[in-house]
Amino acid sequence: MDSDLRRAVVVTLGELGRSDDWRDRADAGHSLAAFAEMPEAVAPLLDLVLDRSDTFVTRRTSEGLLRRKDRVGLAIVASALAVANDNHADYIHTAIVDVFSIFSGDLDEALRLCEEMSGDTDDRVARGARRLHETLAEIDPVLRPS
Repeated sequence: MDSDLRRAVVVTLGELGRSDDWRDRADAGHSLAAFAEMPEAVAPLLDLVLDRSDTFVTRRTSEGLLRRKDRVGLAIVASALAVANDNHADYIHTAIVDVFSIFSGDLDEALRLCEEMSGDTDDRVARGARRLHETLAEIDPVLRPS
């Protein structure tokens, strides 16, 4: 893995995420989610989840983060959800349902991670994880093990 190249990609996607065009910001957020484990990606991702101009950017970025199905992606979404207004929260909620309504195993793991994160030392992550857990708990997945 070339960490210099990865950092360069994060910087470039961060710049694209500041574009005036909502399509650029949506693409940047979705793509940047793949690099969410890099500290340099967290602030731009939070900004894109809480995009001030277009909630499609919110949904697309949230979906990219949630499709990681890991603690990093969930923590960023939780952190944004803790401070999201009702409009942003609705679009984040849509992304949550889209990602976790199919496989019960994915949903169960996300619920477990949210329970774990609800005790996080970062109050914003902890509050958001509790809110995220509430949303996840309402989902009835389509596919369950036989």
